[in-house]
Amino acid sequence: MLRNMRSDTPMGSPTLFWGLMLYLFTTCIWSTYGEICGPSIDIRNDIDEFKRLENCTVVEGYLQILLINDKTINTHQERFRSLSFPKLTVITDYLLLFRVSGLDSLSMLFPNLSVIRGRNLFFGFSLVIYEMTSLKDIGLYNLRNITRGAMRIEKNPELCYLDSVDWSLIIMDMPGSFMSGNKKAKECDNVCPGIMEENPLCQRTSFNDNSDYRCWTSNQCQKVCPEHCKLACTDEGLCCHSQCLGSCTEPNNDMACSACVHYQHEGRCVPDCPPGTYKFEGWRCITMELCSQVHLPGDTHFVIHGGECMLDCPSGFTRNETNRMLCSACNGPCDKPCTSTVIDSVDAAQSLRDCTIIEGNLDINIRRGNNIVSELESFMGLIQTVTGYVKIRHSHALGSLSFLKSLRYINGQELIDNTYAFSAINNQHLQYLWDWNQQNLTILNGRLFFRLNPKLCMSEIHKMWDKTGITVKPEEGDFRNNGERASCESHILKFKTNVTSSHTIKMTWERYQPPGYTDLISFVVYYKESPFQNITEFDGQDGCGSNSWHMVDVDLPQDENADPKVSIQHLKPWTQYAIFVKAITLQVEDKHITGAKSDIIYIRTRPSPPSMPQDTRAFANSSTKLVVKWSPPAFPNGNLTYYLVRWQQQPEDRELYQHNYCSKELKIPTRISATGLTDMEDNTKPTKSDLSGSEKAQCCACQKTPEEKNQEIADRLFLKKFENFLHNAIFLPRPPDRRRRDIFGVANNTLFSEGKGNTTFSSGDNSTDGIPPIKEYPFSEDKSTAEFLEIPNLRPFTVYRIDLHACNEEVGRCSAGSFVYSRTKPAGQSR
Repeated sequence: MLRNMRSDTPMGSPTLFWGLMLYLFTTCIWSTYGEICGPSIDIRNDIDEFKRLENCTVVEGYLQILLINDKTINTHQERFRSLSFPKLTVITDYLLLFRVSGLDSLSMLFPNLSVIRGRNLFFGFSLVIYEMTSLKDIGLYNLRNITRGAMRIEKNPELCYLDSVDWSLIIMDMPGSFMSGNKKAKECDNVCPGIMEENPLCQRTSFNDNSDYRCWTSNQCQKVCPEHCKLACTDEGLCCHSQCLGSCTEPNNDMACSACVHYQHEGRCVPDCPPGTYKFEGWRCITMELCSQVHLPGDTHFVIHGGECMLDCPSGFTRNETNRMLCSACNGPCDKPCTSTVIDSVDAAQSLRDCTIIEGNLDINIRRGNNIVSELESFMGLIQTVTGYVKIRHSHALGSLSFLKSLRYINGQELIDNTYAFSAINNQHLQYLWDWNQQNLTILNGRLFFRLNPKLCMSEIHKMWDKTGITVKPEEGDFRNNGERASCESHILKFKTNVTSSHTIKMTWERYQPPGYTDLISFVVYYKESPFQNITEFDGQDGCGSNSWHMVDVDLPQDENADPKVSIQHLKPWTQYAIFVKAITLQVEDKHITGAKSDIIYIRTRPSPPSMPQDTRAFANSSTKLVVKWSPPAFPNGNLTYYLVRWQQQPEDRELYQHNYCSKELKIPTRISATGLTDMEDNTKPTKSDLSGSEKAQCCACQKTPEEKNQEIADRLFLKKFENFLHNAIFLPRPPDRRRRDIFGVANNTLFSEGKGNTTFSSGDNSTDGIPPIKEYPFSEDKSTAEFLEIPNLRPFTVYRIDLHACNEEVGRCSAGSFVYSRTKPAGQSR
């Protein structure tokens, strides 16, 4: 029941809602408003997962439906048509649909979904419908309001009834919304109810300079409220209560609303929560008793402040010492306690913004970066007290500790080796600690430890000892090898073993035994990408602390006879790395540090399945051939051996056989062959038809202005960001012991069919009234070592789906598939 998303930002950052541990039920709680399910519901891989929506009236959080494969598409269609959740009326965050095959409409699934509130968004969107290959219409005919956030409806090759919906009546953020790559308007047969009988049943509105009848499907009109009803009306067009949002079952009744403009309390919509209750999750009122049961892992309970049950006190307030559920105003700057942490980057330092007390230890390990002191000061400059110890190690980017300008106390409640309250080890460019005329630092318990700081003078260390109030005398081993600008290694370490995978290198090396065993502190393993075997240890280093080498600290094995070892993680597949190891010692000869290091060795990680091919496009060069072209994957992850191209004939829309196109209100859908590189949008706006149904000739495409070209570039960049966010957010890694039966070892197999045997027919689809049954055609496939393929022997004027995979025989697996739809030319047409 943890949540890993935040509003308007990529996934991975926790927010208030995702940390909820509600005490009443594991998945849902009951109120007079209905069954509230959550926090959030993720349905993937299996249609049986839909049972989690049974009896839900509100999904508190997001609803994601994704990655349900298409190997039994006809069976899926029948199962989807038998599923319905009529109680669901509100989703408080967002609705996301991605790669769910067999689902051709949402009209049966969510017939009464009325409001998507968009409290937390998916990359800025509250409605996302993406790569739904079977979806023919959205069909959410009771959807009245998308309160916050935009919508993104993209790459749904069969999706129609988009232009027939007046989205301005539903969504507030129309300028940020995006529809692209769906079925072209010219190829859709959008027929609103009553049109064929020349008795239109739907209302006409003007949207995007187009006045037309508004409907979701051929059977369902879009509900349009009278202007004076504002945000909600009944199905009969009567105004709901002013606190209702979306729709209602009775006019002017605040207990008959499908959703509330502000807050819901005991089944009634109210402008504010009544006394004794508190706002929660932006839409309902709860009691203090219920708020007291809401907490994060680690037993951090929510607080009551400003009439709201929230995660923590706002800026300028702190938790009351006697009642931790309440907030009290601070007298001056607030004390903000924070827990122990390791600061290894500026990003990590952001977690300490406004912190004044570190309850535990402060470990700083910033290896790289230029001119970062000002940024560290903005995040760590308010820290006054560290209850444990402070450790500064391997922070080559630091020249001083002045960014800890407010540090006054190191309490030493926990010590390093039960001795040291402050430690500075191996900071190559540390020259200066603090301005002791300004800094007043007291160490209450423990001593200082300084080693391997070649630019830090001993005078600075003794000054800190004197200024911090330490009364005991330093021991000989407390300060060694500081202020020395030269160092050398006399012993060559030998690697013993290495084991590689696509993302990991595991290594062992000999145990170095200096003359004095206690002089050996630890090891540091250095590694970086190296296409060529010609680099030195000092490549990529500069005097500012920048270092192109990545480093891993390795502690000494507890067993004195064991060899040191390391597992280097998160590497790139099929990439050569340069690696060497150093022993950190205290042995000194002639005022120079002596120790040990290895020679630089080169190891290549193993290959892995490539990423998807890019820029897949297709065009027809005759009535029986399609040409497919593509660009290589962004990450080949090895030596690509071939591309696998699979294609499948697509059935024509069955609705084409159901309408009387002699009606004056109807226009015969235009089926266009792909005569050039497939474009996701029409080059010209749809032409208007006259009363007889004939269509005027298309206009020539206007030359694009520089502003339009710049906007196209910006749109493409945004699309790449969105796709990366989408895939990172929803493709969860599979357990390592899971095995696939075929070569498509990817996170989802929604694009694959068996491609064998005879054509199958959907159960229950009988051929009546001249309407052919739905056919599921088999896949054919071919391999190509080039970046194009001509597909012959196709049917004239027929749509084909083409899947493309990049393959690597060495790993026996192919990438996830990119896909494109294209139509051959009519019979008799050639080049």
